[in-house]
Amino acid sequence: MLTHVVLFKLKDRSPESVEATRQVLVNMEGKIPVLKHIEVGVDVHHLERSYDLVLITKFDSPEDLQVYDTHPIHEEVKAHMKKVLDGTSVCVDFLS
Repeated sequence: MLTHVVLFKLKDRSPESVEATRQVLVNMEGKIPVLKHIEVGVDVHHLERSYDLVLITKFDSPEDLQVYDTHPIHEEVKAHMKKVLDGTSVCVDFLS
């Protein structure tokens, strides 16, 4: 299994904005067949070095991650994230 973890820092870090973007991410659940698990977490400490959201997804293979990356639902999410991100996201992909 491949685990894909992405951290996001938003331009607008208000609770309402963070929740709206969390909903955009969670909305992928059940809509992309290769996406085996999705979890979205919201930062609770709000430190200067903190990221606002974490996306944890799981796939059967690296190839499935590539399918996910170009899926139309994920493309919509990427378009949203491009508008709301403060800079770039960071990610880690590892075999689990």
